[in-house]
Amino acid sequence: MPALEFCRAERDGHALLVTIARPEVMNAIHPPASFELSRVFDDFEADPELWVAIVTGEGDKAFCAGNDLKYQAAGHKLEWPTSGFGGLTSRFDGRKPVIAAVNGLAMGGGFEIVLACDVAIASERAVFALPEPRVGLAALAGGLHRLPRQIGYKAAMGMLLTGRRVDAAEALRLGIVNEVVPPGELLAAARRWVAAILECSPVSVRATRQVALEGLEHASLEEAMSARYDAIGELVRSEDFREGPLAFAQKRKPSWKGR
Repeated sequence: MPALEFCRAERDGHALLVTIARPEVMNAIHPPASFELSRVFDDFEADPELWVAIVTGEGDKAFCAGNDLKYQAAGHKLEWPTSGFGGLTSRFDGRKPVIAAVNGLAMGGGFEIVLACDVAIASERAVFALPEPRVGLAALAGGLHRLPRQIGYKAAMGMLLTGRRVDAAEALRLGIVNEVVPPGELLAAARRWVAAILECSPVSVRATRQVALEGLEHASLEEAMSARYDAIGELVRSEDFREGPLAFAQKRKPSWKGR
């Protein structure tokens, strides 16, 4: 991959830390940044040695302020990758878990990135909103659909129709984030979640994630439980499927292969 201009990608064992790096515009994302982030997450998905990712923003003010409206207002052509805003909001074929470490403002598309992640950890300074109606726009990068599914219709519409801001404590109560920590502990907390995920079989984690998401497409619980899922077949055929019970029987820590 060419040198990165708008983000940083740092490997740490089986984990990848992706930092949106446009602090001069509160980490707002324009199309060039989205395409760059999309390539980063393409590589993450393709690398068999990377099992989980963290996405965060540079500095302590903003995770991502959303779409770079000044770039848009300047008349630049708006083209986005098929994987969506920030390379994540339309990545429906993604198989690996992504954790959002929300270090500050998560507005508009920035909040939609958080909603597209599987786990979200927030700094006490984090603030969330979908303020698009206040500027004549709409949260079309998944916010209009993910927020009602994740926190319920009434709570979601209370945010969507007003564009109001929600602080970290309320975000935790609503179920937008999994944990709130002091600002200086954010990445440590995210890495703690990474460590907990890495204790599990990566094949099992991928299958669990895929089945949970695909199951939501079914109207009833019975239909979801009766459906066939390709990820389960992959799990049953994997080395990890054999290694887990063997390690348990031998009273040792599993040696996961991820395949």
